Amino acid sequence: MSTEALAGLAEERVDHRFKGLPPDADGLTVGELAAQRRNLFTGGFATPVLALSAERLEHNLQLMETYAARHGLAFAPHGKTSMAPQLFRRQIEHGAWGITLAVPHQVRVARAFGVQRVFLANELVDPSALRWISAGLDADPGFRFICYADSARGVELMAEALRGAARPIDVVVELAGGEGARTGVRTEAECAAVADAVAATPALRLVGVAGYEGEVPRADPERVHAWLRRLVALAVGFDKAGRFPGVEEIVVSAGGSAWFDAVADVFAEIPELSSPVLKLLRSGAYVSHDDGHYRKLTPFNRVPEEGALEPAFRLWTQVVSRPSPDQAFVNAGKRDAAYDLGLPFAQVVRRDGTERPAAGIEVTALSDQHAWLRTAPGADIEIGDWLGLGLSHPCTSFDKWPLIPVAEADGTVVDYIRTFF
Repeated sequence: MSTEALAGLAEERVDHRFKGLPPDADGLTVGELAAQRRNLFTGGFATPVLALSAERLEHNLQLMETYAARHGLAFAPHGKTSMAPQLFRRQIEHGAWGITLAVPHQVRVARAFGVQRVFLANELVDPSALRWISAGLDADPGFRFICYADSARGVELMAEALRGAARPIDVVVELAGGEGARTGVRTEAECAAVADAVAATPALRLVGVAGYEGEVPRADPERVHAWLRRLVALAVGFDKAGRFPGVEEIVVSAGGSAWFDAVADVFAEIPELSSPVLKLLRSGAYVSHDDGHYRKLTPFNRVPEEGALEPAFRLWTQVVSRPSPDQAFVNAGKRDAAYDLGLPFAQVVRRDGTERPAAGIEVTALSDQHAWLRTAPGADIEIGDWLGLGLSHPCTSFDKWPLIPVAEADGTVVDYIRTFF
């Protein structure tokens, strides 16, 4: 990645654009503020403020690096979870093959910071984006780009936009999770038709197959394993039919954050093919994990001997109203907290420098700028207290905070993560 571009993030000035940061830091560069090592609780930060745990972040990075290596998997974590180039760099430093993205804007961000391998988990038919990517491939021999193809019509549109391209774009045929799933080709016969369309297009090169097992209807271990074996069989059948001529490696890719244990199981069964196989896992939510959706679904719950991810986000809010003994309100709502896959979780109350469990306190609803709390008899919470909330679904946490403090366990802020959504 580009050291110069990443260093430039530290030169950005702190101001009103970045919520939660100390008002008296306005005018400092991000690097200057980080060097002050302010304390999250006593250094002038304003609530609400989202913080990322330095220790838990590093733990999660190390755990997934070890997991992928243990199972012989290449790893392209889904960067749309964070859209944070600093985290892209750390993921690559921890062994990631590249970064998975979803839309052209995200590719532009990754390329601006020097990411050399991009897997676009989507079919790309926008002509301006295709031409921009094609120009990037022509200009940089080290740039590797792979995207989905899931229809003959999509292939036709790609071919029109790329007419005359010097270097073909690599594509993988996307196998749908099943009927009623999201994107992807529904049947093996249709997959073959898409592969034929790619073969007839000089501007494209078929390099493998891919999909997302999280879209398998009524997903359970049996159904997910069965779908992954369909995906592998598709790759084997394509190879036997000679559909990968001259390919340096055959890509077989899957993997969200809920079923990567099944991906590891089935990808271990891939037989020897005519070229080496790149077994590419794409799980992304692991980097911060969460306290809700993924904490319940993580494969490490099913295979505990592999380790355990740790929730790394905490949203700090402040009690601003206590209108009745069974009700309170804090100053963070939908603008601040992920809520698409579950409400936040009241975890700790902080008062006068002391933290204690948020016993008898439950988040029951979110307004735009308030969280509604139900308080049980005896719940000890007062106006002015800080309340630490755990969050569900990291993918919609990062996008609400353009500059996120990274804090050590004692509250010392050691870095700031810049996001680009």
